[in-house]
Amino acid sequence: MQNSLYVGANGMAAQQTYINTISNNLANVNTPAYKKSRVSFQDMVLQLQDRADASASSDLQRSSGAGSVALMLGKQFTVGQLKKTDVPTDLAINGDGLVELVMPDGSTAYTRNLSLQVTRDGLLANADGYPLHQQIQVPLEATAMQIDATGKVMVTVPNEKAAVEAGQIELVRFVNPAGLAPMGDSLYGGSEKAGDPLRGKPGEAGFGLLSQGYVEASNVQLVEEMVGLMLAQRAYEINGKVIQASDEMLGIVNGLRR
Repeated sequence: MQNSLYVGANGMAAQQTYINTISNNLANVNTPAYKKSRVSFQDMVLQLQDRADASASSDLQRSSGAGSVALMLGKQFTVGQLKKTDVPTDLAINGDGLVELVMPDGSTAYTRNLSLQVTRDGLLANADGYPLHQQIQVPLEATAMQIDATGKVMVTVPNEKAAVEAGQIELVRFVNPAGLAPMGDSLYGGSEKAGDPLRGKPGEAGFGLLSQGYVEASNVQLVEEMVGLMLAQRAYEINGKVIQASDEMLGIVNGLRR
């Protein structure tokens, strides 16, 4: 049997996974706080018996390459460019960390996409209405809100000369953020690979600072993705050539007795 057929097929499947990943990254180049997906390649090895007459107890084997496989390495949590919007409810994290949200079923999720809003219950929440874990209550009659770099939320209310403190935004870090489970809508769920969450205030050791009136852009680099796309396309074509050549060789063998 021509192993090259399987090698070529595995190579094409691996490159297809890579192209799919690049396509998703490019589609989200303008998605706020989107984190690019990463793919790595690993060689596959097919174990073959070294000699046909080897005894059953013998472990003498030789390894034959069986192509490659694409491994999803999760998200790359480098900080995207901060873009100024001057919208008071827009918030960006300049550095490491995520904000913890409470989902409708009581579970937790994490995000860096912080276009905030005040719900009808007066809770500070993300754009989808999921409140922050700190349950920060903003008076419905508040006329202004200020969030400083360390996460302290101050609101201006009628009949009060000075701003009133509404709460403190905290951040969450993970030892391996790439291991977080993507949930869509720029949300991530915890996992064993990511490790236990580490909580702290913005500006503390290892945590980034907050910037009000800014949003974090996607960390997808167009040039890098386009170069990767061209390399994946060429590799896909080459693996297709391998299958074509193997098929022609098998055709020659099959026609020897004609």
